[in-house]
Amino acid sequence: MKVQKFSLSDAEVVKFPGQGADIYVENLVDERRGGPVTIGYGRYSPDQLLTKTMAVHDTMIVLEGRLSVSTGDGTVTAGPGDIVYMPKGEVVTTTEGRAP
Repeated sequence: MKVQKFSLSDAEVVKFPGQGADIYVENLVDERRGGPVTIGYGRYSPDQLLTKTMAVHDTMIVLEGRLSVSTGDGTVTAGPGDIVYMPKGEVVTTTEGRAP
C-alpha cells in the first residue's frame, strides 16, 4: 500500500455484514484492500454484541462513549482517547459500554 490520508468524510458507514447487531462500520484499510491491519470507523448502538475472530491485526480508537472487548483472557473497557489492540487470530467479543 502507498501512503494515504483518510478522514471521516471518506467513510461510508454501513451495517456490519453477516450480523444481526445494530453495529455500523467502514474499514478504510483492511485485508480486502491489501492492508496488514484494519483501520476504519464504527458505531455501536447500546447493548450490541459482536463476536468474531480477527482476520488481521485490528486497532480501535474510541472517539466517544465506551467500548468493551472480551477474550478468554478477560475484558478491557476503553473510553474517549483510549486505544484497543486486537491481534490477528484472537476471538473477541466487542460491546458498547460494558463487559458482555
